[in-house]
Amino acid sequence: MSWKWKWMAVFTAAALALAACGQSEQTARTEKENSNQTAVEKQEETNTETKTEEESEQADVDYAGAFSEALAELDKAKQGATVDFAKVESLYKEKLQPLVQKRDAELEDTLDQHITTALAAGKDGSLEPMVVKQIFDKLMQKVFYTTIKHEFTEAEEHWANKEEVKEEIEEAKAFYAILQPTVEKRDAAYGTKLVDAISGAFAQMEQAVQNDDALAFALGKQVVDKTLMKTFYLASGALPHGYAAKAAAAAKESAEEAKVKQAEGWAFYQSVYPYMKRHAAEEADYILKQFDLQTDVKTLDPKAVNHAFVRGWAKVALHEYEESQENWGQDKSVITALEGALFINMMENDIKTLLGNEAYNTLNDQATHYLEAAKAKNKAEGDKWLPQIEAALQQVIEKAK
Repeated sequence: MSWKWKWMAVFTAAALALAACGQSEQTARTEKENSNQTAVEKQEETNTETKTEEESEQADVDYAGAFSEALAELDKAKQGATVDFAKVESLYKEKLQPLVQKRDAELEDTLDQHITTALAAGKDGSLEPMVVKQIFDKLMQKVFYTTIKHEFTEAEEHWANKEEVKEEIEEAKAFYAILQPTVEKRDAAYGTKLVDAISGAFAQMEQAVQNDDALAFALGKQVVDKTLMKTFYLASGALPHGYAAKAAAAAKESAEEAKVKQAEGWAFYQSVYPYMKRHAAEEADYILKQFDLQTDVKTLDPKAVNHAFVRGWAKVALHEYEESQENWGQDKSVITALEGALFINMMENDIKTLLGNEAYNTLNDQATHYLEAAKAKNKAEGDKWLPQIEAALQQVIEKAK
């Protein structure tokens, strides 16, 4: 099998697996919400035992060092030097693979399969080294991202043990440190303040632990999560610096370089695809198809990809507000109100482009007012702002068609 077709086979298999991943995450969430107290207590006992083993393993692994060393070796391909794939495979199997397999088992994902296949293809010469690097790099970033979310979940499940919660936060911060350079690149490209937002959210979470404020912790967790999602969106489908745009531009000069950038867009997109798939399947699958390496990169339409993202995020935001209404008066109403606002923020530049700065500022203010109403459990105030938010989001969807 030529490197081109093996390359395509890897990505096609991934695309098929991701649809199942999105559904499995939703199923897991539903089962968790419906569990009774006895099951929760039983699970906590199991989690405690598992966590002790995991902490012991993590204490012995320098994930950041192993990841950095593997990338440095793969990066030799940029200078035309020979990549020691045996070394990269050894680093992966000995240091990183156990973490990848844990996330795969938890999320019913297949990242280990894709990374292992890519490294093997690089080793036997059937896949270009720079393509292997992008697959390895961006899929490992998804692993670190989902591990941060895992640590947050562990913290909430063991909220009564504040020392353990603090340890979970520190572990999440250590994994975030690996991702921070990616966040910083987006800040530099778009003039955003994503690093500041995440740093502030971690500080809020730490203060929430001291104050025994579970809601404040949950809100801080959402800011970290959605800001990282915004990072992956800016890297993949935003204009003008996302990899959809970069791949399309490169296609005019070099098909090989364009395919590498298309692969980068695909790999970055994996971190957000399952979330969008749940509430905007048509848009999610369209974007996946555009990044698929079986799609001729010369036909990749960055504006269409961007608009699909915008419609998808707007639909996700509408779903969050629907959940907020359904759970009015509960913490979940506040949390989903914040999520809606964060998805609006995710589209800030896009909404300004489509509707103008004033329209975005108005919508952002409305989202803030609604969030405050949810916190205050002021239904009349919430009902005042929600129709305006929904109308604006529908307008965004129409403009992005």
